[in-house]
Amino acid sequence: MARGRGRPRASGVPASGLSTEQEIRAAAARLFCTEGYGSTSTYKIAQAARISQATMYHYFAGKHEILLALLLDTVRPSVEFAADLTASTEPAATRLWRLCAYDARLLLSGEENLGSLYLLPELGDERFAPFHVERQRLFETYRDLVSAAGHLAGADLAAVTHLVFGLVESVILRRRADADLGPGMEARIADAALRVAGLDEDAVARARGAAQPL
Repeated sequence: MARGRGRPRASGVPASGLSTEQEIRAAAARLFCTEGYGSTSTYKIAQAARISQATMYHYFAGKHEILLALLLDTVRPSVEFAADLTASTEPAATRLWRLCAYDARLLLSGEENLGSLYLLPELGDERFAPFHVERQRLFETYRDLVSAAGHLAGADLAAVTHLVFGLVESVILRRRADADLGPGMEARIADAALRVAGLDEDAVARARGAAQPL
């Protein structure tokens, strides 16, 4: 993870308006998503961010810390949103629709398809454990909402939750194949997720109506 604020550039704030740490993240994201994690060196990241490697190391101990920070950016907002939903008194179906739409929209946002980094074999490294912990927390909220909305339990609940979770994250591969998915994709994903959870069309429409606008 990032080590605080780090050392500023000698030339001050770059023309992009991003801080040095943000420039490092943006440069690494582009390289990880286009050239691959294994092929990206810290030298390449520093060069793309227009800083020295020494400056980069004031912010991150290595490229694994940058990758971890990027991964956490793809899941922590949804974890926080899910925590708010847990405290809500809305019907479970409405909350599940909201979570699916929010999570899909997050994965579809940004210039780079950061969700594609989930496919990296390097994520088995224990240094990425914080990401897996956060993703499991998110999955557990999905499970609780699927259980309440679809009245499921046991093996059926586990299977359906994995299907719903996988459906939301399928936008990662869709985005990889087609960069322009058009507007409203998150709503279509949320509708489909509720159908997978066992809700009929009337229930899906009610949940959508109560949840919008996000």
